[in-house]
Amino acid sequence: MLRQAPVFYFGSWIPSNKCGILGTEDIRMGRLPIPAPSSNGRKFALVCSDTNSFKRHEISCCAFKKSNHGGKKKREPLLQNADLPPVLPKKKKKPYPIPLKLIQKSARADKKLAQMGIEKPLEPPKNGLIIPELVPVAYEVLDNWKLLIKGLAQLCHVLPVHACSECSEIHIAQIGHDIQDCDGATNGKRSSFHSWIKGSINDVLVPIDSYHMYDPFGRRIKHETRFDYHRIPAVVELCIQAGVELPEYPSRRRSEPIRMLGRKVIANGGYVDEPKLTSPCSSTSGILELDTQGSLERFPPPDQSEVPKIAQETLHAYEKVRWGVTRLMRKYSVKACGYCSEVHVGPWGHNAKLCGEFKHQWRDGKHGWQDATVDEVFPANYVWHVKDPKGPPLRSALKRFYGKAPAVIEMCMQGGARVPNKYLPMMRVDIVVPEDEEARFVA
Repeated sequence: MLRQAPVFYFGSWIPSNKCGILGTEDIRMGRLPIPAPSSNGRKFALVCSDTNSFKRHEISCCAFKKSNHGGKKKREPLLQNADLPPVLPKKKKKPYPIPLKLIQKSARADKKLAQMGIEKPLEPPKNGLIIPELVPVAYEVLDNWKLLIKGLAQLCHVLPVHACSECSEIHIAQIGHDIQDCDGATNGKRSSFHSWIKGSINDVLVPIDSYHMYDPFGRRIKHETRFDYHRIPAVVELCIQAGVELPEYPSRRRSEPIRMLGRKVIANGGYVDEPKLTSPCSSTSGILELDTQGSLERFPPPDQSEVPKIAQETLHAYEKVRWGVTRLMRKYSVKACGYCSEVHVGPWGHNAKLCGEFKHQWRDGKHGWQDATVDEVFPANYVWHVKDPKGPPLRSALKRFYGKAPAVIEMCMQGGARVPNKYLPMMRVDIVVPEDEEARFVA
């Protein structure tokens, strides 16, 4: 039986010293030329296999990425589709943002210093002092927070928002979708279809409130004294503790750092009486602009010609707020409950017994505090992306072909804003949605 010689694919190579022609004997004895990489970004690999006692040599060609030297930034691969963050189960504690081993290692180091009588080294803002470099960032976040609320309130007048009355699902289109993913209390009677009602700005921008603390390093909030403190958006409280001055919500500014020995505060400048706060409703200043409550009544519907401009400004404000919150949370402590959505801005959480999630009876209603993430302070609230808002509703049979996007991004896109490229992979804008009879033929 005749044996067929292997086929070679090659570009540039170094010829042999004996001859430039490969014969059958050269292939058997392994006398192959040494391939050299070509200039078009390809490399060659010699692959040897032994089949039926006949040694075969093959040269395979593959593409590779050139390494950039000289301090050049590497080109990141462009993703076609990106998966959303996984939905965490409700009957389980949230994972720690910082690995548990690092937390235990830091605690052992602090305990060792305390046993030796050495104070814990603290840097701003861990020692109660503010960081002057982050004060302009806090003011920028607060200004864009006001623009974000104003823009969303105006867009809610012209873009329909649907919210499910049984669960937290929302949909931004002319009619609600028909995807059967409702997890409400009575979803069995409705075959997991949603019960759509008219939504509001609080459905698009999820309100995450926190207690305002005049002195974050002072007395903790107890369950009996929880009504003595105002609840304001967590983003606003973070900006106040980062250096923003609001007459309606004063904050203590320390001139001397606090001192800690282990987990015990040995010097904090003494406790001071907190000033009495006035009700925001009776205030004549712009404090109401910091909350979404009543924003639809404060801002009238815009003209149809101004909707694209408002949508673009709202999208820019959303990106600025998220960028600023991420930068502030790298330095300032924010705590979140590992079981519910409660957030507290400060070095440690409060003692109000308001947690009603998984195994709250074992904790007597107390929160399980841990370090918070950006999505817990400023949640994205992902919704289904609709390519044609005036078209037919989305269907469950084609759910795997649809993408998702943050609710603010989806609303601004339907208003005429240009979406940043980082959101396009999760929105799956390059996927053609097939018909029902074609979906089963798609791999």
